[in-house]
Amino acid sequence: MLSLTKPLNRPIRDWNEQRVWIIGASSGIGEALSKALLDRGAQVVLSARRIERLQNLASSYPKAIALAMDVGDQGSWEHALAELKNQIDRIDLVIFCAAKYHPERSWELVPEETEHTLSVNLLSVYQGIQSVLPGMLERGHGGIGVVASVAGYLGLPNATVYGPSKAALINLTELLYSDLHTKNINVYLINPGFVSTELTAKNNFFMPALQTPAQAAAAIIAGFEAGDFEIHFPKRFTLFLKFMQVLPYRLRFALIRKFVTA
Repeated sequence: MLSLTKPLNRPIRDWNEQRVWIIGASSGIGEALSKALLDRGAQVVLSARRIERLQNLASSYPKAIALAMDVGDQGSWEHALAELKNQIDRIDLVIFCAAKYHPERSWELVPEETEHTLSVNLLSVYQGIQSVLPGMLERGHGGIGVVASVAGYLGLPNATVYGPSKAALINLTELLYSDLHTKNINVYLINPGFVSTELTAKNNFFMPALQTPAQAAAAIIAGFEAGDFEIHFPKRFTLFLKFMQVLPYRLRFALIRKFVTA
């Protein structure tokens, strides 16, 4: 019988036994999430391009491993996995946090910027999944967390490339869950609202329900521990956007025009 109350994923009860790989751990949500999981006793592999930041963070935690990599380079994934085999016996949970964002309207597109954004936000997740999933399937255990965004819920101005890349991640993560939930692999779709990071600092508009990276990390961990599939926050903002999703386009576009200036 279909249950509407049973968690879609297995709740994580004890972080002390978890080995977590965070992609994009040098700043923002990834950095805050790394600290929060390390504080809870998890062993955390910290990956990003900025090795100095990773090493500074790892120096405060004996269970942290700093591993520099370029997420957009398939060769970097292969090298990172080879390095990890010498330092850790398995990965229980990989979380894709790396992102690139440049606010732009449709008439401001630059081909090189578009390609780079799609490479970091979307293609790197495919490359990462192709790298880590075989080992999880072989062990019959694992977890994949994908940080998308509420920008993927709707077509919003100023997110001309970022928004579609996150919409694709939402679709991809739903497909991953359908493929993998019967294979003992947890899949998490993480949709933050506005979080105060280096990326959102580029915005020159009011950001409702703005949260700190620490608040975002706490919400994500609560979702892992509850066994949620979609972890979205803050609810007072994300639920409003979910409501907009079901409106007829005429009403939806009218609301967007009301709240977003040209």
